[in-house]
Amino acid sequence: MEYRPELTTQQILCCSCGTTIPPNPTNMCINCIRNQVDITEGIPKHATICFCRNCERYLQPPMLWVACQLESRELLALCLKKLKGLNKVRLVDAGFIWTEPHSKRIKLKLTIQKEVFTSTILQQIFEVEFVVSHQQCDDCAKVMAQNTWKAMVQVRQKIDHKRTFLYLEQLIIKHSAHKDTINIKECKDGLDFYYASRSHALKMVEFLSAITPLKSKASEQLISTDIHSGTSNYKFSYSIELVPICKDDLLCLPPKIAKSMGNISPLVICYRIGNSVHVMDVNTLAVAEISTQTYWRTPFQALASVKQLTEYYVLDVEPCGPVRGKYVLADIQVAKAQDVGRNDTTFFARSHLGGILNPGDSVMGYDIASSNFNNDAFDGLHRGSLPDVILIKKAYPSHRKRNKGRNWELRQLQKEEEDMAPRKQDQERIEQDYEMFLRDLEEDPELRSTVNLYKADKPKKENDYAMAEDSESDYEDEDFPEIQLDELLDNLKLDDGPDNEYDSAQDGDDMMMD
Repeated sequence: MEYRPELTTQQILCCSCGTTIPPNPTNMCINCIRNQVDITEGIPKHATICFCRNCERYLQPPMLWVACQLESRELLALCLKKLKGLNKVRLVDAGFIWTEPHSKRIKLKLTIQKEVFTSTILQQIFEVEFVVSHQQCDDCAKVMAQNTWKAMVQVRQKIDHKRTFLYLEQLIIKHSAHKDTINIKECKDGLDFYYASRSHALKMVEFLSAITPLKSKASEQLISTDIHSGTSNYKFSYSIELVPICKDDLLCLPPKIAKSMGNISPLVICYRIGNSVHVMDVNTLAVAEISTQTYWRTPFQALASVKQLTEYYVLDVEPCGPVRGKYVLADIQVAKAQDVGRNDTTFFARSHLGGILNPGDSVMGYDIASSNFNNDAFDGLHRGSLPDVILIKKAYPSHRKRNKGRNWELRQLQKEEEDMAPRKQDQERIEQDYEMFLRDLEEDPELRSTVNLYKADKPKKENDYAMAEDSESDYEDEDFPEIQLDELLDNLKLDDGPDNEYDSAQDGDDMMMD
């Protein structure tokens, strides 16, 4: 039988307390080593971190403010950078200890290792407490103070309604183009956007130029100059004027522009506004595009706007054949809605709405025969060749009568109003423009596809202006383009806009100004 010696572990006594321990280079037990050596020495157990309550960002020294969520990886990295002495030890683990969100305390649990003697590594766990101190960041301080803007963008359009800016406001909200503004002020003919940086103002100018024809002018004002360093402080202003033409406007092109567009008929309608003006001759379905440079080289005003539209009743529709997309050329017999049942006066109009209108429908159009236009280009046209009526779009009067309310709503920018409150008649005009803009969104699926519609908590009734205008309708509209539920977004109470930036050039949204 082979003899196998039994292996036993040698034990020694701790040189300090006499406890039996396995041999180690220090001849000391772990408790005695910890009593003599503190590897957390030099690492603060208490620290302060600055937090801005307005923008909810934390200060990362020396001057950088970082947005972090509670117990996030970014906040953990920010807190560890505040601790001096961590570079002398090895950080094994770090995590948060739960605290009340309103306690203004952030606690960390750290596990570190350090070599205390030769071939002896000690590991220790300890806690660090951070006190959250409120401090206002530089950006918020500029916003709270007065006259601290660095650049301003003034947007103006010289027309008699606000529907252009109502649609422009929705595009800005959809693409978060307003996220860098420190203030938005509403003026009589437009909006003023204030920025703390010149680059942010230039970004807004580029966004506007991508969605609508405009003319811009830049100016600067010297605020102060440092003669020692040679630096100067300026305030920059960008004046933007939008073309005074909107969708569905009646135009009379100057002869020079009409000839340059392939001798198109001077009397046209504007059927779309993108980064250029798109016009159509309703007699031939010929279309043309007026670029920004062409328009501002020879500017002209609209012959009539949508406020001068007249409601007609469709008696007969006879298609003529030519088709361009959704537009079908047709000869349409109409009568004024107010004359139906009173007299036999009818009008014949050639229109692009042959694929949309049916006998019995209502349609909005311009009454050329009984209108008096103060326009030199229109006066130069041969009166005998002008149509009596130019039809623009289909109307849905009976739907307005049956409509009990809208199950959707729009978001609006937080704007600073003018110092003087608008007069009563001006306030009524603003409400009418807003109601007409909402109608355009309901009746035009292509237009509302470019904006964000949100679910309303409670159905909103139309205003008195809308109800009074359509109180005489008795028939039903079966083809009304209803807004479907899948087109609406949940109306969550979040910060303004999404996180991603807007893409001004690639989105290709058309500025359909009504």
